[in-house]
Amino acid sequence: MTNKDILQIAMEQSARDINCTANDFLKNEHVIVESKIGNAARKYYKEPVAANLVSYGNNIVASVKNEYREIVSEYIRKFEFYHCFETPNMHWLDERLSPMGQKVCFMAEYYLPDADKLKRLPCGYRLKMLGAADFAALYKPEWGNALCTDRKELDVLGIGAYENDTLIGLAGASADCDTMWQIGVDVLPQYRRRQVAAALTSNLAVEVMERGKVPFYCTAWSNVRSVRNAIKCGFIPAWVEMTAKPAEMVRELNK
Repeated sequence: MTNKDILQIAMEQSARDINCTANDFLKNEHVIVESKIGNAARKYYKEPVAANLVSYGNNIVASVKNEYREIVSEYIRKFEFYHCFETPNMHWLDERLSPMGQKVCFMAEYYLPDADKLKRLPCGYRLKMLGAADFAALYKPEWGNALCTDRKELDVLGIGAYENDTLIGLAGASADCDTMWQIGVDVLPQYRRRQVAAALTSNLAVEVMERGKVPFYCTAWSNVRSVRNAIKCGFIPAWVEMTAKPAEMVRELNK
């Protein structure tokens, strides 16, 4: 699988997620489409969504409910497109959506593997591949990034790092859609800075690729430790998203 193949698969999936075409992400001008979550969208995409702004670095493709279309259209034309995903410009959008009961909610940066750089990295601990049946007793807070309690059925593959028989690090792959599996990783605090996260992430990514799926990695841009891990393992920034949802949902998340 080449880097061109990987990027095309990701754009095709994003198109299914937000009701556009993969080619829309390559245009120089912005694209606005009607908000609709496709049947083949990533499993964690759920209504209600007022707007979802996605950029692969060329433009913004905005998937928007009709009642917010005018506001979002003005927003993405008012500012340089990459500034639309950050403050202070983001406040412009938030202030205009708030009276309509909507607020900016989720923001994330996504990474794809560089096929020329991805390779298995070592660490000083025993690594063991894990299947879904091995996860049953591992849905605990310390493994909350590697595994998702709310979507256990999607956790299909994992790899653990062990000191003797003690699990000290875990990476998991979630089958979020048919073509792409998302990787999350956790390492116990006392074992960090020992190359464990990089070994787990890179080895799992290679395993996912060998199964014909595209591994992807998501992190907040401010999570420097996670970003460093992605880059060390051969992942590169690929696309960004920002989603507006009901203000009540935002309030609940902040409790």
